[in-house]
Amino acid sequence: MKKLLLFVTIALVTITAAGQYGKVFDKLTLKSEILDSERKYALYLPPGYESSERSYPVLYLLHGAGDDQTGWVQFGEVLHIADKAINEGKATPMIIVMPDAQTGQRGYFNDMGNKWRYEDFFFEELLPFVENEYRIKSEKRYRAIAGLSMGGGGSFMYALHHPELFSSACPLSAYIGPLSFDAFSERYKGAGEKYKEQVLRDYYEKHNALSLIEKMSAEEISSVRWYIDCGDDDFLYEGNSLVHIAMRKKEIPHEYRVRDGGHSWTYWRTALPEVLHFVSQAFHQY
Repeated sequence: MKKLLLFVTIALVTITAAGQYGKVFDKLTLKSEILDSERKYALYLPPGYESSERSYPVLYLLHGAGDDQTGWVQFGEVLHIADKAINEGKATPMIIVMPDAQTGQRGYFNDMGNKWRYEDFFFEELLPFVENEYRIKSEKRYRAIAGLSMGGGGSFMYALHHPELFSSACPLSAYIGPLSFDAFSERYKGAGEKYKEQVLRDYYEKHNALSLIEKMSAEEISSVRWYIDCGDDDFLYEGNSLVHIAMRKKEIPHEYRVRDGGHSWTYWRTALPEVLHFVSQAFHQY
């Protein structure tokens, strides 16, 4: 009898332990009519997803330039970090979606000629697809966005373009683009691409965080909870600092972190637990 009880106890402990781990899939795809291609995305499912019937909040986690949907999986250790944060009670169980913005053409925005419409793909195809395919709560309160470097810039733009969709935004070491219209214009001239000045200016103002913060109402921007993090040795420090100052001037509540470190995965791996905790505050009803 004692042996039987010991066996049952061990079995229960094993089952419990197994239930404490999430799963990552890094080669999932969906068909995009907008981009006329199969688009890859990675997915983190939290512990207990397969054994429950509940729906979960979602974090869209964007990679940087040079990586793809596997970046946060391979180098960011999202499985280990998310499991740990959830098991320790520092983050609520959530689904994490990591789309590929490297294949075909790099970046999270529509291009100037509107021929490569990645932002349209994200909002019109990717977001509704994953939120129908998986048990995801579709209200603003349960949706957040974060990203590093190029993905940090994407996080800024997506949350500023659609503040009605995201409860929290967490740009990490964000590339916000050229800091002036002149610098932006020179870049296109240097690449040999010719656009009318008004076209350039309209595009710049729509895709520049500083310009959007200046033009949008403080109330609209403040409807998103902001967590901005950039290392003290990061070459992108200036843009992040200027965004912080612009938000302070308009009295927009936000968290701004400058920690020891540079533009590296070592830095972003230490940022991710704080991101998961921050977005969970909204998911939990802070």
